[in-house]
Amino acid sequence: MPRRLPLLSSLLIAPFATAASGVDLQPLVVSGSRSEAAGFDLPFSVDSLDRRQISEGQPGINASEVLQRVPGLVVQNRQNYAQDLQISSRGFGARSTFGVRGIKLIADGIPASTPDGQGQAATFNLDTAERIEVLRGPMATLYGSNAGGVIQVFSRDGAGPPQVSAGSALGSDGLRRERLGAQGGNEQAGFLIDSSRLDTDGYRDHSSARREQNFAKLHVKPDADSRLALIYSDLNQQSDDPLGLSWDAYRADPRSVAPVALQFNTRKSIDHRQLGLNYERDVGAARLQSTLYAGTRRVVQYQSIPRAVQLASATHAGGVIDFDRDFYGGSLRWLQPVEALPGEFEWVLGLDYDVSEDDRQGYENFVGTQLGVKGRLRRDEIDTVSSLDPYLQANWRLGDWTLQAGLRHNRVEAEVDDRFLANGDDSGSRTYQRNTPALGVMYAFTPELHGYMSAGKGFETPTMTELAYSPGAGGFNLGLDPSTSTQYEIGLKARLGAGTRLNAALFEIHTDDELVVASAEGGRTTYQNAARTLRQGLELSLDSQLNEHWRANLAYTRLSATYDDDFVSNGQTIPKGRHLPGVPGTTVYGELAWQPRQGFSSALEGLYRSQVYVDDSNQAKPAPSYAVFNWRARFEQQLDHWTFGQTLRLDNLLDREYIGSVIVADGNGRYYEPAPGRNWYAGADLAYRF
Repeated sequence: MPRRLPLLSSLLIAPFATAASGVDLQPLVVSGSRSEAAGFDLPFSVDSLDRRQISEGQPGINASEVLQRVPGLVVQNRQNYAQDLQISSRGFGARSTFGVRGIKLIADGIPASTPDGQGQAATFNLDTAERIEVLRGPMATLYGSNAGGVIQVFSRDGAGPPQVSAGSALGSDGLRRERLGAQGGNEQAGFLIDSSRLDTDGYRDHSSARREQNFAKLHVKPDADSRLALIYSDLNQQSDDPLGLSWDAYRADPRSVAPVALQFNTRKSIDHRQLGLNYERDVGAARLQSTLYAGTRRVVQYQSIPRAVQLASATHAGGVIDFDRDFYGGSLRWLQPVEALPGEFEWVLGLDYDVSEDDRQGYENFVGTQLGVKGRLRRDEIDTVSSLDPYLQANWRLGDWTLQAGLRHNRVEAEVDDRFLANGDDSGSRTYQRNTPALGVMYAFTPELHGYMSAGKGFETPTMTELAYSPGAGGFNLGLDPSTSTQYEIGLKARLGAGTRLNAALFEIHTDDELVVASAEGGRTTYQNAARTLRQGLELSLDSQLNEHWRANLAYTRLSATYDDDFVSNGQTIPKGRHLPGVPGTTVYGELAWQPRQGFSSALEGLYRSQVYVDDSNQAKPAPSYAVFNWRARFEQQLDHWTFGQTLRLDNLLDREYIGSVIVADGNGRYYEPAPGRNWYAGADLAYRF
């Protein structure tokens, strides 16, 4: 560990801030056990972020605003809406070049990840979020394949007298945001509606974006024993893609853009819509829970693959991605207490079914000498991925002991129906199956100090993007195997005094058949099963209400993630001991919040991240370590039925120049995505309660 870290940690513990409500020492969570329980009493790492932490002094634009405070997570804002956030959990998902993979994303019980593990955090609506739960470690494997961690968002119910609200904000680089909302409800029913629009010119050249989100929720209680919720959401986004930069280009001008991005006008549009239904019913002492959902997603993306590369190969899929996706599924779960056994025993029996079907085309990104336009068809296929997973869990509390155990049978099927036969038929299918058990045991040394151990088996299938090409020959790489992992965790949870919560966890993860890059050339990245990896780490979180007006939060992660075998990538031998790219060794987040009176709060945030390797060989220039500090303030006023609010933020107070995220193993050496210098955000909102 660098010598400056202890000093930095001590500085971060003392200056960080938020509200006045005090620390909730036993936040209730459902992640892991699937039954509402205090996180303090569960034998695994799980954090719950409440509505105050999500919204107070935050723009409500990206999940990175709040997830930074969770140890074990690395959340990097690419400053590129075309590629979404980069999120990894204990190293899972770090290699993703776009979106989120290897982590299960869920919103109100509806998967925001496809069955192959690819997800988009942009679909989360932070304006309506009541809480976010983050599950890490062995018990996450009970959420299926590709669940190296679980991030669940729960929207709030409409409650109280009817209310309408509106907000507007401005910020650096032409950021503009407007929001309208309404809500209301009683014990029998409630509604919540929210609509927002974001426009930004972007920090870098050619990085402008427009994003529109809508959300609606209606919940009713048909009788005393049941509850039903209908949830609709959509996302419409158009964004330029500045691509990554080489190290020399970054040093010359962090705001610059790769010339090919301008030549091909690289860009992406997304139209995403979904509808879900949640139903719960108490049946005696038992409970039935069910979810149904369906949606569509349309994506058109213009890439920068050179014209000559596409013309040189009959099997090339072109430089324009165009697909229409239909997705649907459901889950059914039965929770049954057993009074015949001593203590508190409950078993959970469930079944998850998910399908994602893409009607996918690829086109040349040129017509003649004109670049950045849709040309000839080069790919036409139906890509279908589905999963059908039954699982069984047992939750048992007996005196000072708590036991959590579960077994899930994972079955993921990937199928390609090739309809572009001019270059051969690449149709085919592959089914992946594996059982993933997990076990956790906790002992209460005292009512204020709990220790636990957990272990589990994980299972990570290739995504359809990783299956898309075979090394050398083109066509789908249906020979790729899933990677498998064995995870161990030991931890302590403590309540220190009346207002302080401390969590600490040590973990070790052994992975076989890790998916790594085989080659990256001609606009194609191919993958192979070629390595074992070892990840060892420490997570520490501290949340303390120092006194009536001051609150501090600290999250520390130390992670060593290395290859445990030699392997060959891009014709180069990668020796054992090299670090996994995209995974910082040390991350520290701290916050000191001050609320001197009702209606005003202020906070100082700090983030330190050590250097990040960008390729498997660790030979390319790593993204250097950095430390940044942010300040925020929130003001509120009440006047009869009116509530007025103002939010101010200054990010990167010291105007540091740094790399905010990296594109792992980029074939063109454009690994680096610069973060903004000092920037500001100012918003005002109002609400009227009838």
